[in-house]
Amino acid sequence: MNLTVAGALAFWAAAWLLNERLVRLDARTEHARRAVALLVPAVFGITLLVVWEGLVRGLGVPTVLLPPPSMIWERLVNSLPTLWADFQQTFLKAVLIGYALGCGSGFLAAIAVDRSPFLKRGLLPLGNFVSALPIIGIAPIMVMWFGFDWPSKAAVVVVMTFFPMLVNTVEGLAASSAIDRDLMRTYAASYWQTLLKLRLPAAAPFIFNALKINSTLALIGAIVAEFFGTPIVGMGFRISTEVGRMNIDMVWAEIAIAALAGSLFYGLVALIERAVTFWHPSIRGG
Repeated sequence: MNLTVAGALAFWAAAWLLNERLVRLDARTEHARRAVALLVPAVFGITLLVVWEGLVRGLGVPTVLLPPPSMIWERLVNSLPTLWADFQQTFLKAVLIGYALGCGSGFLAAIAVDRSPFLKRGLLPLGNFVSALPIIGIAPIMVMWFGFDWPSKAAVVVVMTFFPMLVNTVEGLAASSAIDRDLMRTYAASYWQTLLKLRLPAAAPFIFNALKINSTLALIGAIVAEFFGTPIVGMGFRISTEVGRMNIDMVWAEIAIAALAGSLFYGLVALIERAVTFWHPSIRGG
């Protein structure tokens, strides 16, 4: 075992002991608890990168198989204009537009399903069927229908995000208790008054659960859809092209950008959820 590998393993052991101490730390204030909650994953992530770097360099792993993090970082810094153009094409256009259309239409469809027993019996089983369709089957069809630019990728995102929002919202609308609904009827509340003041607030955790699920599905769907036809820009296009050129460091740079964007998007939705559903026990107990 060479010194590089030994150093990486020693760093891993030290970081492991540090994290063990941190998770057992009795933080007495809220700020201290938040600091520990942030520090533990940060130490764990840094440890993974250091061990990755040490093992790849120490064992002489070919860069076409797995480049070290330092090489990926260098490529990322030197390719910022290309990465930004890809990010704009994939995330700012296909993902955000498809996400908004898919989640919005799924929410409206759930309201219609809630009003119609026929739609509930007919559309929900169809939703489960469509949700099981593979992306690689949908993406080529959308490319033929909407062309090679970002609208076809947004269409894939719409299909992927529509039914999770539909199913979760319908389940959430049924979450209010019978006692609460009876109470609204004693007040002579209309359907829409009951919906706005009782059932939608009760469904909010379900709706945000769908929004968080779709925040990751949307990015995956857009990237995979770009494998099947796209202009010479986009995260999926770059990944498939650079794999063919054996530029694996560029592939990992795109993966890092996608992971960061997806994590921030998910975190933003989670923060909005905490602000909107602050009254819910799952939030008040957090």
